[in-house]
Amino acid sequence: MQLSFAAPSLNSAGALVLGVQGGGTFTPLALDADKASGGALKRAVTASAKFTGKPGQVVEVLAPQGLKASRVLLVGMGTEFNAAAAEKLAASIVARLYTAGVEAITFAIDAPKGAKFKPGALAAHLAMGAKLRGYAFAHYRTKNRDEYETTIRSVTVCTRDAAAAKKLWAALDAVADGIYLARDLVNEPPNVLYPAEFARRAKALSKLGLKVEVLGEAEMKKLGMGSLLGVGQGSERESQLVVMRWNGARNKNEAPVAFVGKGVCFDSGGLSLKPGASMMGMKGDMGGAAAVTGAMRALAARKARVNAVGVIGLVENMPDGNAQRPDDVVTSMSGQTIEVLNTDAEGRLVLADALTYTQRKFKPKFVIDLATLTGAIMIALGNDHAGLFSNNDQLAARIAEAGKAAGEAVWRLPLGDGYDKLIKSKIADMKNIGGPYAGSIVAAQFLQRFVEKGQAWAHLDIAGVAWQDGEQKPLSPGWGVGWGVRVLNQLVADHYEK
Repeated sequence: MQLSFAAPSLNSAGALVLGVQGGGTFTPLALDADKASGGALKRAVTASAKFTGKPGQVVEVLAPQGLKASRVLLVGMGTEFNAAAAEKLAASIVARLYTAGVEAITFAIDAPKGAKFKPGALAAHLAMGAKLRGYAFAHYRTKNRDEYETTIRSVTVCTRDAAAAKKLWAALDAVADGIYLARDLVNEPPNVLYPAEFARRAKALSKLGLKVEVLGEAEMKKLGMGSLLGVGQGSERESQLVVMRWNGARNKNEAPVAFVGKGVCFDSGGLSLKPGASMMGMKGDMGGAAAVTGAMRALAARKARVNAVGVIGLVENMPDGNAQRPDDVVTSMSGQTIEVLNTDAEGRLVLADALTYTQRKFKPKFVIDLATLTGAIMIALGNDHAGLFSNNDQLAARIAEAGKAAGEAVWRLPLGDGYDKLIKSKIADMKNIGGPYAGSIVAAQFLQRFVEKGQAWAHLDIAGVAWQDGEQKPLSPGWGVGWGVRVLNQLVADHYEK
Protein backbone atom coordinates (compact mmCIF):
# COMPACT_ATOMS: atom_id res chain seq x y z
CA MET A 1 0.00 0.00 0.00
CA GLN A 2 1.70 3.18 -1.21
CA LEU A 3 1.17 6.37 0.81
CA SER A 4 1.55 9.88 -0.62
CA PHE A 5 0.59 13.50 0.06
CA ALA A 6 -0.93 15.89 -2.45
CA ALA A 7 -2.63 19.27 -2.72
CA PRO A 8 -6.39 19.25 -2.03
CA SER A 9 -8.28 17.82 -4.99
CA LEU A 10 -11.64 16.25 -5.71
CA ASN A 11 -10.55 14.74 -9.01
CA SER A 12 -9.22 11.44 -7.70
CA ALA A 13 -10.43 8.03 -8.79
CA GLY A 14 -11.32 5.28 -6.34
CA ALA A 15 -12.80 6.14 -2.95
CA LEU A 16 -13.01 9.76 -1.85
CA VAL A 17 -13.19 10.34 1.91
CA LEU A 18 -14.67 13.62 3.18
CA GLY A 19 -15.13 14.92 6.70
CA VAL A 20 -18.31 15.97 8.47
CA GLN A 21 -18.11 17.69 11.86
CA GLY A 22 -20.37 17.06 14.81
CA GLY A 23 -23.88 18.30 14.19
CA GLY A 24 -23.59 17.36 10.51
CA THR A 25 -21.56 20.43 9.47
CA PHE A 26 -19.63 19.81 6.25
CA THR A 27 -15.96 20.79 6.21
CA PRO A 28 -14.83 23.11 3.35
CA LEU A 29 -13.66 20.27 1.08
CA ALA A 30 -16.88 18.36 1.72
CA LEU A 31 -18.84 21.50 0.80
CA ASP A 32 -16.86 21.79 -2.44
CA ALA A 33 -17.62 18.16 -3.27
CA ASP A 34 -21.29 18.65 -2.46
CA LYS A 35 -21.42 21.67 -4.73
CA ALA A 36 -19.75 19.69 -7.55
CA SER A 37 -22.33 16.93 -7.06
CA GLY A 38 -25.26 19.32 -7.24
CA GLY A 39 -26.12 18.83 -3.57
CA ALA A 40 -26.27 15.03 -3.78
CA LEU A 41 -23.97 14.51 -0.78
CA LYS A 42 -26.04 16.63 1.58
CA ARG A 43 -29.13 14.85 0.43
CA ALA A 44 -27.47 11.52 1.24
CA VAL A 45 -26.60 12.69 4.73
CA THR A 46 -30.08 14.09 5.30
CA ALA A 47 -31.59 10.77 4.22
CA SER A 48 -29.55 9.01 6.91
CA ALA A 49 -31.38 10.12 10.02
CA LYS A 50 -28.84 8.58 12.41
CA PHE A 51 -25.84 10.36 10.90
CA THR A 52 -24.89 13.39 13.01
CA GLY A 53 -21.15 13.60 12.37
CA LYS A 54 -20.13 11.65 15.46
CA PRO A 55 -16.77 9.82 15.31
CA GLY A 56 -17.13 6.43 13.67
CA GLN A 57 -20.26 7.30 11.69
CA VAL A 58 -20.00 6.82 7.91
CA VAL A 59 -22.35 7.46 5.02
CA GLU A 60 -21.14 5.73 1.85
CA VAL A 61 -22.62 6.48 -1.58
CA LEU A 62 -21.76 5.68 -5.15
CA ALA A 63 -20.16 8.85 -6.45
CA PRO A 64 -22.73 11.17 -8.04
CA GLN A 65 -22.19 13.06 -11.27
CA GLY A 66 -19.62 15.82 -10.98
CA LEU A 67 -17.08 13.70 -9.10
CA LYS A 68 -14.54 11.29 -10.63
CA ALA A 69 -14.41 8.98 -7.63
CA SER A 70 -16.14 5.61 -7.77
CA ARG A 71 -17.60 6.10 -4.29
CA VAL A 72 -17.71 8.81 -1.61
CA LEU A 73 -17.49 8.22 2.11
CA LEU A 74 -18.68 10.98 4.43
CA VAL A 75 -17.05 10.36 7.78
CA GLY A 76 -18.00 11.79 11.15
CA MET A 77 -15.27 13.78 12.90
CA GLY A 78 -17.09 14.84 16.05
CA THR A 79 -16.46 18.13 17.82
CA GLU A 80 -13.00 17.40 19.26
CA PHE A 81 -10.62 16.23 16.56
CA ASN A 82 -6.99 15.49 17.36
CA ALA A 83 -4.13 13.30 16.14
CA ALA A 84 -5.54 10.15 17.73
CA ALA A 85 -8.96 10.80 16.19
CA ALA A 86 -7.37 11.33 12.78
CA GLU A 87 -5.57 8.00 13.02
CA LYS A 88 -8.72 6.17 14.05
CA LEU A 89 -10.69 7.79 11.23
CA ALA A 90 -8.20 6.69 8.59
CA ALA A 91 -7.90 3.22 10.13
CA SER A 92 -11.67 2.74 10.09
CA ILE A 93 -11.85 3.57 6.38
CA VAL A 94 -8.98 1.23 5.49
CA ALA A 95 -10.66 -1.54 7.49
CA ARG A 96 -13.98 -0.89 5.75
CA LEU A 97 -12.47 -0.98 2.25
CA TYR A 98 -9.69 -3.51 2.87
CA THR A 99 -11.11 -6.27 0.66
CA ALA A 100 -13.88 -4.28 -1.03
CA GLY A 101 -12.23 -4.10 -4.44
CA VAL A 102 -11.15 -0.46 -4.03
CA GLU A 103 -7.62 0.13 -5.29
CA ALA A 104 -7.18 3.81 -4.38
CA ILE A 105 -8.31 5.92 -1.42
CA THR A 106 -8.08 9.71 -1.23
CA PHE A 107 -8.52 11.41 2.13
CA ALA A 108 -9.74 14.96 1.55
CA ILE A 109 -10.15 15.83 5.23
CA ASP A 110 -9.98 19.37 6.57
CA ALA A 111 -9.15 20.08 10.19
CA PRO A 112 -12.46 21.13 11.73
CA LYS A 113 -12.93 24.63 13.03
CA GLY A 114 -11.11 25.09 16.32
CA ALA A 115 -8.71 22.15 15.84
CA LYS A 116 -5.36 22.80 17.50
CA PHE A 117 -3.09 21.02 15.05
CA LYS A 118 -1.91 22.16 11.65
CA PRO A 119 -2.77 20.72 8.21
CA GLY A 120 0.58 18.96 7.85
CA ALA A 121 0.18 17.20 11.19
CA LEU A 122 -3.39 16.18 10.33
CA ALA A 123 -2.24 14.65 7.06
CA ALA A 124 0.69 12.79 8.67
CA HIS A 125 -1.54 11.23 11.33
CA LEU A 126 -4.16 10.24 8.75
CA ALA A 127 -1.36 8.43 6.93
CA MET A 128 -0.26 6.80 10.21
CA GLY A 129 -3.72 5.43 10.86
CA ALA A 130 -3.98 4.10 7.32
CA LYS A 131 -0.61 2.37 7.52
CA LEU A 132 -1.14 0.80 10.92
CA ARG A 133 -4.54 -0.61 9.91
CA GLY A 134 -3.13 -1.79 6.59
CA TYR A 135 -0.84 -4.31 8.30
CA ALA A 136 -1.34 -7.97 7.42
CA PHE A 137 0.32 -11.22 8.47
CA ALA A 138 -0.55 -13.75 5.80
CA HIS A 139 2.80 -15.44 5.16
CA TYR A 140 1.44 -18.91 5.75
CA ARG A 141 -1.84 -18.77 3.82
CA THR A 142 -1.88 -20.85 0.64
CA LYS A 143 -5.63 -20.91 -0.07
CA ASN A 144 -8.44 -18.36 -0.27
CA ARG A 145 -5.94 -15.53 -0.21
CA ASP A 146 -8.46 -13.16 -1.81
CA GLU A 147 -10.46 -13.21 1.42
CA TYR A 148 -7.53 -11.76 3.34
CA GLU A 149 -5.37 -9.77 0.93
CA THR A 150 -6.22 -6.12 0.48
CA THR A 151 -7.14 -4.65 -2.87
CA ILE A 152 -5.94 -1.20 -1.76
CA ARG A 153 -2.84 -0.21 -3.68
CA SER A 154 -2.52 3.50 -2.90
CA VAL A 155 -3.62 5.99 -0.27
CA THR A 156 -3.36 9.72 -0.99
CA VAL A 157 -3.78 12.27 1.76
CA CYS A 158 -4.74 15.77 0.63
CA THR A 159 -3.14 18.63 2.53
CA ARG A 160 -2.42 22.32 2.11
CA ASP A 161 1.06 21.77 3.53
CA ALA A 162 2.54 18.70 1.86
CA ALA A 163 6.10 19.69 2.80
CA ALA A 164 5.29 19.72 6.53
CA ALA A 165 3.31 16.50 6.18
CA LYS A 166 6.22 14.70 4.54
CA LYS A 167 8.64 15.88 7.22
CA LEU A 168 6.41 14.72 10.04
CA TRP A 169 5.61 11.51 8.21
CA ALA A 170 9.28 10.52 7.97
CA ALA A 171 9.42 10.12 11.75
CA LEU A 172 5.97 8.54 12.05
CA ASP A 173 6.74 6.10 9.26
CA ALA A 174 9.86 4.95 11.12
CA VAL A 175 7.71 4.27 14.18
CA ALA A 176 5.12 2.45 12.08
CA ASP A 177 7.86 0.22 10.66
CA GLY A 178 8.98 -0.54 14.22
CA ILE A 179 5.40 -1.51 15.10
CA TYR A 180 5.22 -3.71 11.99
CA LEU A 181 8.39 -5.49 13.10
CA ALA A 182 7.05 -6.01 16.62
CA ARG A 183 3.78 -7.38 15.24
CA ASP A 184 5.60 -9.75 12.90
CA LEU A 185 7.69 -11.09 15.76
CA VAL A 186 4.66 -11.70 17.98
CA ASN A 187 2.65 -13.28 15.17
CA GLU A 188 5.32 -15.74 14.02
CA PRO A 189 4.72 -19.37 15.04
CA PRO A 190 7.12 -20.70 17.68
CA ASN A 191 8.59 -23.38 15.43
CA VAL A 192 9.83 -20.50 13.24
CA LEU A 193 10.69 -17.85 15.83
CA TYR A 194 12.80 -19.55 18.47
CA PRO A 195 15.55 -17.70 20.40
CA ALA A 196 18.31 -18.00 17.80
CA GLU A 197 16.00 -16.91 14.97
CA PHE A 198 14.76 -13.94 17.00
CA ALA A 199 18.38 -13.00 17.63
CA ARG A 200 19.14 -13.29 13.91
CA ARG A 201 16.32 -10.88 13.07
CA ALA A 202 17.53 -8.42 15.68
CA LYS A 203 21.04 -8.72 14.27
CA ALA A 204 19.70 -7.72 10.85
CA LEU A 205 18.89 -4.28 12.26
CA SER A 206 22.60 -3.46 12.16
CA LYS A 207 21.96 -2.20 8.62
CA LEU A 208 20.16 0.76 10.22
CA GLY A 209 23.17 1.64 12.33
CA LEU A 210 22.36 -0.35 15.46
CA LYS A 211 25.24 -2.19 17.08
CA VAL A 212 23.93 -5.65 17.90
CA GLU A 213 25.66 -8.24 20.08
CA VAL A 214 24.35 -11.73 20.80
CA LEU A 215 25.41 -13.68 23.89
CA GLY A 216 24.94 -17.43 23.92
CA GLU A 217 24.65 -19.77 26.87
CA ALA A 218 28.42 -20.10 27.33
CA GLU A 219 28.85 -16.33 27.66
CA MET A 220 25.86 -16.03 30.00
CA LYS A 221 27.16 -18.86 32.16
CA LYS A 222 30.44 -17.00 32.61
CA LEU A 223 28.46 -13.94 33.70
CA GLY A 224 26.61 -16.00 36.29
CA MET A 225 23.14 -15.72 34.75
CA GLY A 226 21.73 -18.76 36.52
CA SER A 227 18.27 -17.24 36.76
CA LEU A 228 17.81 -16.75 33.00
CA LEU A 229 19.59 -19.96 32.03
CA GLY A 230 17.47 -22.03 34.40
CA VAL A 231 14.33 -21.14 32.44
CA GLY A 232 15.70 -22.40 29.14
CA GLN A 233 17.48 -25.54 30.30
CA GLY A 234 14.51 -27.76 29.40
CA SER A 235 14.55 -26.71 25.75
CA GLU A 236 16.57 -28.01 22.83
CA ARG A 237 16.82 -24.40 21.67
CA GLU A 238 19.72 -22.41 23.11
CA SER A 239 18.88 -19.31 25.11
CA GLN A 240 20.19 -15.96 23.89
CA LEU A 241 20.74 -12.47 25.25
CA VAL A 242 20.61 -9.77 22.56
CA VAL A 243 22.05 -6.31 23.15
CA MET A 244 21.10 -3.53 20.72
CA ARG A 245 22.82 -0.14 20.95
CA TRP A 246 21.98 3.15 19.25
CA ASN A 247 24.37 6.05 19.80
CA GLY A 248 22.54 9.02 18.31
CA ALA A 249 23.30 11.71 20.91
CA ARG A 250 25.87 14.37 20.13
CA ASN A 251 27.83 13.17 23.15
CA LYS A 252 28.47 9.50 22.37
CA ASN A 253 29.64 8.93 25.95
CA GLU A 254 26.43 10.19 27.55
CA ALA A 255 24.60 7.63 29.67
CA PRO A 256 21.96 5.84 27.59
CA VAL A 257 18.30 5.21 28.21
CA ALA A 258 17.69 1.49 28.53
CA PHE A 259 14.85 -0.88 27.63
CA VAL A 260 14.73 -4.53 28.68
CA GLY A 261 12.31 -7.07 27.20
CA LYS A 262 11.07 -10.48 28.25
CA GLY A 263 11.46 -12.84 25.29
CA VAL A 264 9.95 -16.22 26.12
CA CYS A 265 9.50 -17.44 22.56
CA PHE A 266 7.20 -20.20 23.78
CA ASP A 267 5.97 -20.80 27.28
CA SER A 268 4.66 -24.27 28.05
CA GLY A 269 4.87 -23.50 31.75
CA GLY A 270 7.79 -25.91 32.09
CA LEU A 271 7.24 -28.71 34.58
CA SER A 272 4.50 -26.55 36.11
CA LEU A 273 2.74 -27.31 32.86
CA LYS A 274 -0.04 -25.02 31.66
CA PRO A 275 -3.46 -26.47 30.78
CA GLY A 276 -3.86 -26.98 27.04
CA ALA A 277 -6.18 -24.03 26.50
CA SER A 278 -3.83 -21.71 28.40
CA MET A 279 -0.86 -22.82 26.31
CA MET A 280 -2.41 -21.58 23.07
CA GLY A 281 -1.10 -18.13 22.28
CA MET A 282 2.06 -18.57 24.32
CA LYS A 283 4.10 -17.88 21.19
CA GLY A 284 3.32 -14.27 22.13
CA ASP A 285 5.06 -14.44 25.50
CA MET A 286 7.93 -12.54 23.92
CA GLY A 287 5.80 -9.40 23.40
CA GLY A 288 8.09 -7.35 25.63
CA ALA A 289 11.17 -8.31 23.64
CA ALA A 290 9.27 -7.57 20.41
CA ALA A 291 8.36 -4.10 21.68
CA VAL A 292 11.95 -3.34 22.66
CA THR A 293 13.22 -4.54 19.27
CA GLY A 294 10.61 -2.49 17.42
CA ALA A 295 11.38 0.59 19.49
CA MET A 296 15.12 0.29 18.83
CA ARG A 297 14.38 -0.04 15.12
CA ALA A 298 12.24 3.10 15.25
CA LEU A 299 14.89 5.14 17.06
CA ALA A 300 17.57 4.10 14.59
CA ALA A 301 15.41 4.61 11.51
CA ARG A 302 14.44 8.14 12.50
CA LYS A 303 17.98 8.86 13.72
CA ALA A 304 16.87 9.83 17.20
CA ARG A 305 19.28 12.16 18.99
CA VAL A 306 19.71 9.87 21.97
CA ASN A 307 21.91 7.06 23.19
CA ALA A 308 19.72 4.02 23.79
CA VAL A 309 20.22 0.37 24.72
CA GLY A 310 17.77 -2.47 24.19
CA VAL A 311 18.42 -5.79 25.93
CA ILE A 312 16.22 -8.83 25.38
CA GLY A 313 16.42 -12.21 27.09
CA LEU A 314 15.31 -14.95 24.69
CA VAL A 315 14.38 -18.42 25.96
CA GLU A 316 11.95 -21.30 25.53
CA ASN A 317 10.29 -22.70 28.64
CA MET A 318 9.94 -26.41 27.94
CA PRO A 319 9.49 -29.55 30.10
CA ASP A 320 12.13 -32.11 29.15
CA GLY A 321 14.17 -34.31 31.48
CA ASN A 322 16.66 -31.52 32.07
CA ALA A 323 14.00 -28.91 32.85
CA GLN A 324 14.08 -26.74 35.93
CA ARG A 325 12.07 -28.26 38.79
CA PRO A 326 9.80 -26.67 41.36
CA ASP A 327 11.91 -26.36 44.55
CA ASP A 328 15.14 -25.71 42.60
CA VAL A 329 17.30 -22.82 43.82
CA VAL A 330 19.18 -20.74 41.26
CA THR A 331 21.77 -18.01 41.65
CA SER A 332 21.23 -14.85 39.63
CA MET A 333 23.88 -12.62 38.09
CA SER A 334 23.31 -10.20 40.98
CA GLY A 335 24.39 -12.94 43.41
CA GLN A 336 20.93 -13.22 44.93
CA THR A 337 19.43 -16.70 45.21
CA ILE A 338 15.92 -17.60 44.10
CA GLU A 339 13.78 -20.51 45.18
CA VAL A 340 11.76 -21.53 42.13
CA LEU A 341 8.40 -22.74 43.38
CA ASN A 342 6.58 -22.45 40.07
CA THR A 343 8.36 -22.86 36.74
CA ASP A 344 5.53 -20.99 35.03
CA ALA A 345 6.58 -17.79 36.81
CA GLU A 346 9.56 -17.73 34.47
CA GLY A 347 9.50 -14.28 32.88
CA ARG A 348 10.67 -12.59 36.06
CA LEU A 349 13.62 -15.00 36.18
CA VAL A 350 14.64 -13.97 32.67
CA LEU A 351 14.26 -10.27 33.44
CA ALA A 352 16.22 -10.52 36.69
CA ASP A 353 19.50 -11.29 34.93
CA ALA A 354 18.77 -9.04 31.95
CA LEU A 355 18.16 -6.12 34.33
CA THR A 356 21.38 -6.75 36.25
CA TYR A 357 23.40 -7.02 33.04
CA THR A 358 21.92 -3.81 31.63
CA GLN A 359 22.56 -1.75 34.76
CA ARG A 360 26.10 -2.95 35.38
CA LYS A 361 27.17 -2.81 31.75
CA PHE A 362 25.67 0.53 30.71
CA LYS A 363 24.89 2.60 33.85
CA PRO A 364 21.73 3.97 32.18
CA LYS A 365 19.74 7.11 33.00
CA PHE A 366 16.78 4.85 33.55
CA VAL A 367 15.78 1.31 32.75
CA ILE A 368 12.29 0.26 31.69
CA ASP A 369 11.39 -3.40 31.38
CA LEU A 370 8.42 -4.63 29.34
CA ALA A 371 6.91 -8.07 29.76
CA THR A 372 3.79 -10.11 29.20
CA LEU A 373 4.32 -11.03 32.81
CA THR A 374 1.08 -11.88 34.63
CA GLY A 375 -2.47 -12.92 33.91
CA ALA A 376 -3.38 -10.98 37.04
CA ILE A 377 -2.81 -7.68 35.23
CA MET A 378 -5.54 -8.63 32.78
CA ILE A 379 -7.95 -9.23 35.66
CA ALA A 380 -7.08 -5.81 37.08
CA LEU A 381 -6.90 -3.67 33.92
CA GLY A 382 -8.38 -5.67 31.06
CA ASN A 383 -7.15 -4.89 27.55
CA ASP A 384 -7.07 -1.09 27.72
CA HIS A 385 -4.13 -0.30 30.00
CA ALA A 386 -0.71 -1.74 30.69
CA GLY A 387 0.29 -1.97 34.33
CA LEU A 388 2.98 0.51 35.37
CA PHE A 389 5.20 0.07 38.41
CA SER A 390 8.11 2.34 39.27
CA ASN A 391 10.51 3.48 41.98
CA ASN A 392 10.71 6.97 40.45
CA ASP A 393 7.77 9.37 40.35
CA GLN A 394 9.18 11.54 37.57
CA LEU A 395 9.85 8.59 35.29
CA ALA A 396 6.41 7.14 36.02
CA ALA A 397 4.72 10.46 35.23
CA ARG A 398 6.65 10.79 31.98
CA ILE A 399 5.70 7.29 30.88
CA ALA A 400 2.03 7.96 31.66
CA GLU A 401 2.18 11.23 29.74
CA ALA A 402 3.87 9.55 26.76
CA GLY A 403 1.34 6.73 26.83
CA LYS A 404 -1.55 9.16 26.67
CA ALA A 405 0.01 11.07 23.77
CA ALA A 406 0.89 7.89 21.86
CA GLY A 407 -2.39 6.07 22.42
CA GLU A 408 -0.81 3.38 24.61
CA ALA A 409 -2.34 3.95 28.02
CA VAL A 410 -0.77 2.84 31.29
CA TRP A 411 -2.06 2.73 34.86
CA ARG A 412 0.27 2.96 37.82
CA LEU A 413 -0.07 0.38 40.59
CA PRO A 414 1.60 0.40 44.01
CA LEU A 415 4.74 -1.17 45.40
CA GLY A 416 5.48 -1.61 49.10
CA ASP A 417 7.09 -3.59 51.88
CA GLY A 418 3.89 -5.47 52.62
CA TYR A 419 3.90 -6.94 49.13
CA ASP A 420 7.64 -7.59 49.27
CA LYS A 421 7.20 -9.85 52.28
CA LEU A 422 5.09 -12.18 50.14
CA ILE A 423 8.19 -13.42 48.29
CA LYS A 424 10.25 -14.14 51.39
CA SER A 425 11.76 -17.63 51.11
CA LYS A 426 12.58 -20.01 53.93
CA ILE A 427 15.79 -21.25 52.28
CA ALA A 428 16.89 -18.63 49.73
CA ASP A 429 16.98 -14.85 49.32
CA MET A 430 13.52 -14.92 47.75
CA LYS A 431 10.98 -17.16 46.07
CA ASN A 432 9.58 -16.53 42.61
CA ILE A 433 5.87 -16.48 43.54
CA GLY A 434 3.74 -15.15 46.38
CA GLY A 435 0.28 -16.24 47.38
CA PRO A 436 -3.04 -16.00 45.53
CA TYR A 437 -3.38 -12.21 45.80
CA ALA A 438 -1.77 -9.16 44.14
CA GLY A 439 -0.01 -11.30 41.54
CA SER A 440 1.10 -8.43 39.30
CA ILE A 441 2.38 -6.38 42.23
CA VAL A 442 4.28 -9.34 43.67
CA ALA A 443 5.94 -9.90 40.27
CA ALA A 444 6.97 -6.24 40.18
CA GLN A 445 8.31 -6.50 43.75
CA PHE A 446 10.41 -9.45 42.62
CA LEU A 447 11.88 -7.40 39.77
CA GLN A 448 12.57 -4.45 42.02
CA ARG A 449 14.95 -6.64 44.02
CA PHE A 450 17.20 -6.59 40.97
CA VAL A 451 17.18 -2.81 40.61
CA GLU A 452 20.43 -1.45 41.92
CA LYS A 453 20.68 1.39 44.43
CA GLY A 454 19.88 4.79 42.96
CA GLN A 455 18.72 3.40 39.60
CA ALA A 456 15.52 4.90 38.15
CA TRP A 457 13.37 1.97 37.01
CA ALA A 458 9.92 1.21 35.68
CA HIS A 459 8.18 -2.04 34.85
CA LEU A 460 5.39 -2.33 32.27
CA ASP A 461 3.26 -5.46 32.50
CA ILE A 462 1.78 -5.68 28.99
CA ALA A 463 0.03 -9.05 29.18
CA GLY A 464 -3.36 -7.44 28.54
CA VAL A 465 -2.34 -5.21 25.64
CA ALA A 466 0.30 -7.08 23.62
CA TRP A 467 -2.17 -9.10 21.56
CA GLN A 468 -5.89 -9.20 20.82
CA ASP A 469 -8.25 -11.99 19.81
CA GLY A 470 -10.93 -9.63 18.46
CA GLU A 471 -10.80 -6.08 17.20
CA GLN A 472 -10.50 -4.14 20.45
CA LYS A 473 -7.80 -1.84 19.09
CA PRO A 474 -8.89 -0.02 15.92
CA LEU A 475 -5.37 0.61 14.64
CA SER A 476 -4.40 -3.05 14.80
CA PRO A 477 -5.98 -5.70 12.57
CA GLY A 478 -3.87 -8.64 13.62
CA TRP A 479 -3.27 -10.72 16.70
CA GLY A 480 0.02 -9.05 17.58
CA VAL A 481 -0.55 -5.38 18.42
CA GLY A 482 3.05 -4.13 18.62
CA TRP A 483 2.18 -2.37 21.88
CA GLY A 484 5.07 -0.52 23.50
CA VAL A 485 6.90 0.83 20.46
CA ARG A 486 4.97 4.10 20.43
CA VAL A 487 5.11 4.82 24.16
CA LEU A 488 8.88 4.24 24.31
CA ASN A 489 9.50 6.34 21.23
CA GLN A 490 7.24 9.12 22.56
CA LEU A 491 9.01 9.10 25.92
CA VAL A 492 12.39 9.50 24.25
CA ALA A 493 11.16 12.20 21.86
CA ASP A 494 9.52 14.21 24.64
CA HIS A 495 12.30 14.17 27.23
CA TYR A 496 15.60 12.59 26.21
CA GLU A 497 16.66 13.84 22.81
CA LYS A 498 19.14 16.68 22.58
